[in-house]
Amino acid sequence: MKNEASDDPSGQPWPSPFAAWYVVGVLIVAYLVALVDRQILTLLVQPIRRDLGLTDTQLSLLIGLAFAVLYTVAGIPIAKLADRKPRRTIIAIGVFFWSVMTFLCGLAQNYWQLFLARVGVGVGEAALQPSAYSMLSDYFPPHRLGRAIGTYSIGLFLGGGLALIVGGAVIGALSGADSTTLPILGEVRNWQLAFLVVGAPGILLTLVIMLTVKEPARRGVARTASGGAGSAELTRFFRSNFATVSRIIAAFSFGGIAVVGYLAWIPESLRRSFGWEMSDIGYAFGLVMAVFGTAGTLFGGWFVDRLARQGHRDAPMRASIIAFAFLVPAAVAAPLMPTAEASLVVLAVLLFFIGMQQGYSPVALQLITPNQLRAQVIAVYFLIAQVVALGIGPTLIALVTDFVFRDDAALAWSLASVGGVAGGLGLLCLMVARKPYLSSVARAADWSDAATETVVKID
Repeated sequence: MKNEASDDPSGQPWPSPFAAWYVVGVLIVAYLVALVDRQILTLLVQPIRRDLGLTDTQLSLLIGLAFAVLYTVAGIPIAKLADRKPRRTIIAIGVFFWSVMTFLCGLAQNYWQLFLARVGVGVGEAALQPSAYSMLSDYFPPHRLGRAIGTYSIGLFLGGGLALIVGGAVIGALSGADSTTLPILGEVRNWQLAFLVVGAPGILLTLVIMLTVKEPARRGVARTASGGAGSAELTRFFRSNFATVSRIIAAFSFGGIAVVGYLAWIPESLRRSFGWEMSDIGYAFGLVMAVFGTAGTLFGGWFVDRLARQGHRDAPMRASIIAFAFLVPAAVAAPLMPTAEASLVVLAVLLFFIGMQQGYSPVALQLITPNQLRAQVIAVYFLIAQVVALGIGPTLIALVTDFVFRDDAALAWSLASVGGVAGGLGLLCLMVARKPYLSSVARAADWSDAATETVVKID
């Protein structure tokens, strides 16, 4: 396969396909570990609620706000480092930190200890996404970036599915007792043991990243008066592209409310509506998430690249609109099915289209942003979209259950209501974002033509 050097203004060859796809594989594993550490809590709602005496709303804060509060805020300064320093090292440090904090979740003795440990998990995971998206844009030429980011995004569903499967297996294996005695640590509750088990693999992954992943050369660094990537330059970019960026952020923020809310509460909804055991739910829903979410993500990467090759300059936006058009009705229908089996079938459809659109917002933003701003732009995007999705999604569903329906058994109706409204608003925002996005693409072509003819190497 050719090295595609002609695709880069500097004339320098792109990394070999093997090296590039190896990095995608390592980043998928990192994303998978992150999602396992993040998502495991959703399967442990009942025992944590019982042992710590919590309401749905308090649990939702552990699932969403505790994780999101510093996950998003810390993303900005970490992204500034990622635009200047080796992104490989930043990712490795983040993996190590969030793994340690997940382990500490398993040692928590009360609500606030668990809350603070979840905050720490968020701080560590803040290092991954901006650095990973920035690295991939320097490993792959633009017409292959969609497939690369789409493939990387399967970590969301493999990780989320694996969290449910592993959590269900742990719960099933320990179903005969409420606690387990471990060397040194002594007696721990079974939900604590689940955190201890999933927190450990990240330590090994840190070593793999540092020893086998190479920091790529930076490409497409636009010429600026100062030569840097400071706050003034970032502000100018957002001012020039405000209509585009604001509507993309709004669309995926609303969509995120529906998506994160589903991933947080569907396991508990299946238990309350159909009386399934959590060990069975973990296996069934985890398998559906891993298979159909991953299939949708891989299809989505191929689909957006195909649209781009056909000459559609707004390919990420077109693909997003199509995905949302199928996603919204499935979000309404899935929790209201008459049987658990029927619900899982519709959830498979929903997860396919959630997966399909997963990488589109980063692709859209990367393609209109100069290299030296890409990590920071992605971090700002995540700051807003993830605060809304993680901070509001799970809690909004819990608030509707606790204060509108006032019935724990009405959780399915809360999911359908919030998912339909939030997803519909996301679709509307995408439809009005297409025109300004085309203007942003044109501006990006102008600065790309004027970019420095150098490749920036960071050791």
